[in-house]
Amino acid sequence: MPETTKRAKRKVRLGFITGLEISEVSAELSSIVPGRRVDDNAHIMLRFNNGAKGMMWVSMVAAGHMHGLRIRVYGEKGRRSNHGFSQHRRYRSMTRTIGIGVIGMGWMGEVHSRSYRAIPDRFHESGIFPRLVVCADQVEARAQAAQQRFGFERSTTDWRAVMADPTVEAVSVAAPNGMHLEINRAAAQAGKHILCEKPVGRDPQETIQSAAAAREAGVLTFAGYNYRWAPLVQYARQLIAEGKLGRMTHYHGRFLNGYAGDPNGFLSWRFEQEHGLGTLSDLMSHVIDMAHMLAGPITRVTSDQEIFIRRRPIPQAGSGTHYDAGSSEGPMGDVTNEDYVSALVHFESGTRGMLEACRVINGAKCDMSFEVHGTKGAIKWNMEHMNELQLQWRNDANPAEDGYTTLLSGPAHPYHGHFNPAWGLNLGYDDLKVIEAYNFLHSIVTRQQGEPGFAEAEAVARVQQAIIRSWESERWEAVESSS
Repeated sequence: MPETTKRAKRKVRLGFITGLEISEVSAELSSIVPGRRVDDNAHIMLRFNNGAKGMMWVSMVAAGHMHGLRIRVYGEKGRRSNHGFSQHRRYRSMTRTIGIGVIGMGWMGEVHSRSYRAIPDRFHESGIFPRLVVCADQVEARAQAAQQRFGFERSTTDWRAVMADPTVEAVSVAAPNGMHLEINRAAAQAGKHILCEKPVGRDPQETIQSAAAAREAGVLTFAGYNYRWAPLVQYARQLIAEGKLGRMTHYHGRFLNGYAGDPNGFLSWRFEQEHGLGTLSDLMSHVIDMAHMLAGPITRVTSDQEIFIRRRPIPQAGSGTHYDAGSSEGPMGDVTNEDYVSALVHFESGTRGMLEACRVINGAKCDMSFEVHGTKGAIKWNMEHMNELQLQWRNDANPAEDGYTTLLSGPAHPYHGHFNPAWGLNLGYDDLKVIEAYNFLHSIVTRQQGEPGFAEAEAVARVQQAIIRSWESERWEAVESSS
């Protein structure tokens, strides 16, 4: 007879390889070996969300079994078992394969493709296996090159072919902003889950329409606010949520990036109003999203904007990005959206803040950063030093030690351990996109909407609308609530 017996019963929500969720667990834990103080045997009864029932037996002392894994699934039409499968087949039977289509094979489409390929390695325990089905780009040579480079099964110049493919379950939208709404609507209507780069529309109204289309179709969504996923940013979020900083009083967020500081930088779609807003969509969207995540909803704004470089060289079709430069001696075109945006903001919590973004600044290269100040301490983080977090705790007992301390990213911080097991061994930008892609696919496997989705993108868009109204009125404007 077992020496000790324990019983526990609780509701849980877990992803399962079949797509079902476990809704209830009953467990009987026992010690078989006399004198052992830990459980070495377990009988577990399961109930799934569709009414099915299951049983698991786990034992550390079962005679005759050196390392056994047996799975049997029973249905109305028969039984399936993994008994006798090779170890490779056993592993593969535990994976969840998701067909992927990527639309827009510029730099960001490449990053998305590379990120999906990394998931079986970096998040191997998840069992998620992205299948790169099709990549689409209007420039045929670029689409074909991406197919060969990343191992897509095929390529196309017509993004609609991605929607028509029944083997594609999820799409990444990395096309120009002006195409976001049309593609997102088509994806939602086709029942595809969507990871779309911000801003999820040509302008704030289109972002709101994208969110509505996905909501009505019932598909899962993700938005490309990738700076959220830095391990130390996630750790900062935990500290704030736990109240370690006390009551928040000040928030300062900014994205100062000189990618367009060269006056001879090509006039890509990013600089043309017909394709969308400028810095307000491109950079400030990240700043607003980060502020929402860390400090909560923004309720009022007053803002300013400016275009500093008004004309740029025109690139040839299919060549040149906003990081490439041409010559002022060739054809030139007008920049029609904003280089710079600043805003004073009020948060719902009463916190006061300042947000700023610029794409033509000198000095800063990727100063996507925030400073959070509370009554008990402060936090600072900058993407240029993404693996460092500065913390300050108020120290009235010893003012000589009341100052910022620098933490280095390590395995104790969220997600870091998926990339290396050591402190101070740095992660990079592409790693954040891997974390983002994993969380998107994990939401599909668990059938649970994650963050940031299109709802968070809509919240950003509502703030952007208030900012634009402030440009016109030159006074404070209220932020409308999201749907």
